[in-house]
Amino acid sequence: MYTITAGLVALSVISLTAAQQVVYGQCGGIGWTGPKTCVAGSVCTVSNPYYSQCLPGSAPPASSTKPPTTSKTSAQPPPPTTSNTPPPPPPSSSGFVKTSGQRFTLNGAKYTVAGTNAYWLAQNSNADIDKAFADIAAAGLTTVRTWGFNDVTSPQSFGAYYQLWSNGAATFNTGANGIQRFDAVVASAKAHGIRLIVSLTNNWSDYGGMDVYVAQLNPGGTHDTFYTNAKTIAAFKTYIKNFVGRYANEPTIFGWELANEPRCGGSNGTPSSACDVAGSTINTWAKTISAYIKSIDANHLVGLGDEGWFQLSSPPTYPYQANVGIDFTKNLAISTLDFGTFHSYPESWGQGNNETLWGVDWINSHAAQQKAQNKPVLMEEFGVTVNQPSTYTLWWNTVLSSGLAGDLIWQAGSQLSGGASPNDGYAVYPTGPVYPIQKSMAASLKARA
Repeated sequence: MYTITAGLVALSVISLTAAQQVVYGQCGGIGWTGPKTCVAGSVCTVSNPYYSQCLPGSAPPASSTKPPTTSKTSAQPPPPTTSNTPPPPPPSSSGFVKTSGQRFTLNGAKYTVAGTNAYWLAQNSNADIDKAFADIAAAGLTTVRTWGFNDVTSPQSFGAYYQLWSNGAATFNTGANGIQRFDAVVASAKAHGIRLIVSLTNNWSDYGGMDVYVAQLNPGGTHDTFYTNAKTIAAFKTYIKNFVGRYANEPTIFGWELANEPRCGGSNGTPSSACDVAGSTINTWAKTISAYIKSIDANHLVGLGDEGWFQLSSPPTYPYQANVGIDFTKNLAISTLDFGTFHSYPESWGQGNNETLWGVDWINSHAAQQKAQNKPVLMEEFGVTVNQPSTYTLWWNTVLSSGLAGDLIWQAGSQLSGGASPNDGYAVYPTGPVYPIQKSMAASLKARA
C-alpha cells in the first residue's frame, strides 16, 4: 500500500524555491515567485503571460529581468496556431489506443492524452457538437471524456436518453433521440481527430445513473446495492452489451469507464452497510464489470472512472482516508483495468486554504503509483474556482514533471447556438484566460519524451 509523508509536501515547496528549475518545470509568468533560471541544457521559454517553462534547448537560460524569446530547437513544440479550423484526423485514426507500460500508444507510437470533459455533447444538435469539437481541437487537445448514459423513467422531448425504465424493465433507445445522438458525437469526434473516453453510468443522480437501477430493480435497497444486487448487475451488463457492443470496432473510442466517480453512497452522501468503505465491494464489482466489457470488446481500453481515493491508516487529509469505498492502489492492480484515474477538487474536499500545493501533492501521489504498478494513470477531472491560470499552470507543470500519463480538465466550454455551454464555474471557453494556457500545455505534453 502506498504511503505519503510530509516529505512530499516539503518537496513541493522546495521545487518552487530551488535555485534552478528542472526541465519542463515552470520558470516564469505573472505571479510566479519560484526559480527563473533552468538547469543546463534547457531554456526558459515563454508560453503565455502566465507561464514560462524550461524546455530542452541550447540557448542560454532566461534572465529574471528580460523575457526570453522562444527557442527554435526541434525538441520544442511548434508555435500555437490561432486558427479555429480543426486539424485533420491523425494518419493513424484507424488504430486503437493501447498501453505499453506507463504510456498510451497508437499503432506503436506514443499517444498523448491532453484532454477535457464535455459530458453534455449528446444533448445538443449536430451543429453544436461540431462547434464544441472544433473549439477543443483548436486547443490541440486529443481526448474528450463524455457521458455514455442517460436513464429516464419517462420519455424526454429534448437531447438524448439511452434507457427508458418502466416497472422494472429497461428499453434501450435506438431512435433518433437515443443512441443515434451518440452516433453523432462519435462522427464529429472522428472528423476532428479526437478520441473519446466514455463513462457508462453515474454514481450521482444526474442523468439517472445507479439510483434508477436500484429504484427499478431493488425497491427499498440503498444506492450501494447497485454494486451487489444480482438484478442490477445483470441489467447493467445488458446495457453495456447494447452500448459498448455498438462501438466495439470503432477506433474513435479511446476507452470505456465503468462509472463516473463510483463511491459508497450516492447523492445522499451516506455509505450503507451494503458497501465496504475500505474498498472491497467496489473492487469486486470493478473486477466483474471490467472483465465483462473485455469479453464483448477486446479492442478498447477500460478504466474505473473513480476519484482516486487512497486507504491510508494515517491520512494527512480527507481524500487519503478510508470512507468512500475506493482503494486506488488496489483497484489499479485489477488486470482487466488498463489505466487508472483520479480527480482533483481541493476546494470541495476541505483544502480551500491550500488548494494549489495540495493539488501538486495529489498529482505526485498518483504518479508514484503509476510508476510502482507500471500502468498509465490520468488526472481525468480537475478544477478550482479561484486563481485558475496560476493554479492550473502549476498543476499542468506537475503532470509534465511527474511523468503522469495525461490529463483532462473539467470542463470544455463553447458558445453554442442557444448560448454558452454549461458552466459550473470551471468551464474553459476559447475567449477565457485558461484556454491559451491549456493550448500551450497540450503542446508541451505532446513534446514530452
